[in-house]
Amino acid sequence: MTSVRILYFASVREHAGLSEETVMPPADVADVRSLVVWLRARGGRPGAALADLRHIRIAVNQAHASLDHAVGPDDEVAFFPPITGGRRQ
Repeated sequence: MTSVRILYFASVREHAGLSEETVMPPADVADVRSLVVWLRARGGRPGAALADLRHIRIAVNQAHASLDHAVGPDDEVAFFPPITGGRRQ
């Protein structure tokens, strides 16, 4: 696989210690789940930031995605906390 751009937002960015990185995962990384497993296995703060996905949302190429969403060459994968707020009516 060629490169994948990883973006970390808000509290995920704080835990990861960086806002973005470009990675070259192995060929067997085919979906978000396997990408997360690979990122965790690398160790360090970015992997630790993804330790508990219950409070993390994912987007692939700026569209909300699930863990089984395919990841391909030159994709952009973003990790961010749930967004709340807005105006009550």
